[in-house]
Amino acid sequence: MPTIPQKRIDPSQLNLKEQVVSINRVTKVVKGGKNLSFSALVVVGDPGAKVVGFGTGKAKEVPAAIKKGIEAAKKNLRKVHVLESTIAHVVLGRFGSGEVLLKPAPAGTGVIAGGPVRAVIQAAGIPNVLTKSIGSHNPHNVVKATIVALEQLRDKATVAEMRGLAVENL
Repeated sequence: MPTIPQKRIDPSQLNLKEQVVSINRVTKVVKGGKNLSFSALVVVGDPGAKVVGFGTGKAKEVPAAIKKGIEAAKKNLRKVHVLESTIAHVVLGRFGSGEVLLKPAPAGTGVIAGGPVRAVIQAAGIPNVLTKSIGSHNPHNVVKATIVALEQLRDKATVAEMRGLAVENL
């Protein structure tokens, strides 16, 4: 499926919530020993505006890495097409060997998701959805696969335009 170029979303007008998905201690071996630093994977989103993004940051201390991750995520925001309480149709997002299946759910179900998928779904503001993470459990790949799945969601107007029909005829 061809990706549609995203227009930049201005983070200053949104009520963004941040969530740290994973923090990893990484080392670089140099002549004098090991250089220790931290890598943070952060998801930001505005549940009211149905906007979500993710970013990574690396620094010598954890708070600085998280701050860098938040800044990177704000530059990487996407709009998600959802219905009032769930998603419109089943989607499968793939990134690397990580796959994430998202299924619509009736009102009152809640977010049935674990770890990284839950962080992205809650940041996007989807109240009822069923998910299944298949393949890799690497948080980076799972977050990216979830974002890919959310980007595949289409609203009725877009589908009608692609098929050359009126919205009522769908």
